[in-house]
Amino acid sequence: MKIYNTLTKRKEEFVPIEEGKVRMYVCGPTVYNLIHIGNARPMIVFDTVRRYMEYKGYEVNYVSNFTDVDDKIIKAANAEGVDSSVISERYIEECKKDMKALNVKEATTHPKATEEIDGMLEMIGTLINKNHAYVGGDGTVYFKTRSFKEYGKLSHKNLDDLQGGNRSLLVTGEDQKEDPLDFVLWKPKKEGEPYWCSPWCNGRPGWHIECSVMSKKYLGEEIDIHAGGEDLVFPHHENEIDQSEAANGKTFARYWMHNAFLNIDNKKMSKSLGNFFTVRDIAEKYDLQVLRFFMLSAHYRSQLNFSADLMEAAKNSLERILNAAERMQGLLDNAKSEAMTDAEKELLATAKTFMEKYEAAMEDDFNTADAISAIFELVKFMNTNAGEDSSKEYLDELTGMFKTMTDVCGIITEKKAEILDADIEQMIADRQAARKAKDFAKADEIRNKLLEMGIVLEDTREGVKWKRA
Repeated sequence: MKIYNTLTKRKEEFVPIEEGKVRMYVCGPTVYNLIHIGNARPMIVFDTVRRYMEYKGYEVNYVSNFTDVDDKIIKAANAEGVDSSVISERYIEECKKDMKALNVKEATTHPKATEEIDGMLEMIGTLINKNHAYVGGDGTVYFKTRSFKEYGKLSHKNLDDLQGGNRSLLVTGEDQKEDPLDFVLWKPKKEGEPYWCSPWCNGRPGWHIECSVMSKKYLGEEIDIHAGGEDLVFPHHENEIDQSEAANGKTFARYWMHNAFLNIDNKKMSKSLGNFFTVRDIAEKYDLQVLRFFMLSAHYRSQLNFSADLMEAAKNSLERILNAAERMQGLLDNAKSEAMTDAEKELLATAKTFMEKYEAAMEDDFNTADAISAIFELVKFMNTNAGEDSSKEYLDELTGMFKTMTDVCGIITEKKAEILDADIEQMIADRQAARKAKDFAKADEIRNKLLEMGIVLEDTREGVKWKRA
């Protein structure tokens, strides 16, 4: 199995630290709002990497964090007049709903930054004691960037080239830095912000320290794979390496994987351009399995362009897979003979070549685009070489291969049962009754269940309107 390692800029044979086990950390979202489709790409991509590793027999310890303290969370909380934890917990739950709808498996552990403060204080203390960090006059703690001789090894940036004022690293207390490139590990509290006590000042952690601490706690000082979007390479992942290796004295991660950006109609996604879409926005028009399929239709290191036309094409392509699954199940249910014939054994040998192509694609840096092409080759073969006279044994073998390939990609092949209009109206009536009784939890549960069924509700002055997604 070959993985492209951002650190070395080449494909490398995957060799785990511990035989038969994979320790994998994927940077999760900052939970201040609903996740957007850019957030969804790494979730889907690295979920698929995990699934393939598990298919190959590895025991995968998969950790993905929630950043639940951040300027944007605090701003949203202050706007609503609530504690920041109300905002973060709300959107953690909403994120989990979207992940489930995208068929993204639950992480082994989903740590939250606010629950790991003690570990952050301990690591910051270690860095100060090792002379890799220092305390400013107001209690801000900075990492001494030049104390880590390999700074820039992930992003392949030169320290001297960065000296000319990297604005992405500027923070309050800039004038206290010993070097413009030093970055914050701990910062003093501000009015209206949550804070924690520390030996240096009452305040909260910088962004980068949380992942170093969570990775160490749940995976150990050395991990196999660290992954995330390419926007995290610098400064976030670069700074994680500094902190972790300076504190622990060991290599932080063996393999660094980064997915490329997602563009919208060949433009960068931006609220100002009016091309910003949450996963929920897409769920109003498509089953989210279409979005997952679309995301896997390109190699994860290739820029992916999102458009209505491309989503329609993905929908139609996925429909071919679902139709093939439905047809094969029907043939299995009505198979008249049990044992495979000699002719079927020869056909099966041909079918297995598609499985070999699939595995070869996935082994080559998880090339899901080519893997999906292999699925379609198998679909075409099944449509041509499986029929009413086929034996159950032969159909079982074909269906098993097909199921394995789609499962590893996280593609659900069972078509959703069509819900009747009368059932929808009854569920809406039940939701209205729950809202009238101020049982908002039940009302939300009904709305989410309808959303899972592809039914989108809109509360208007004239009453509740609904449509099929």
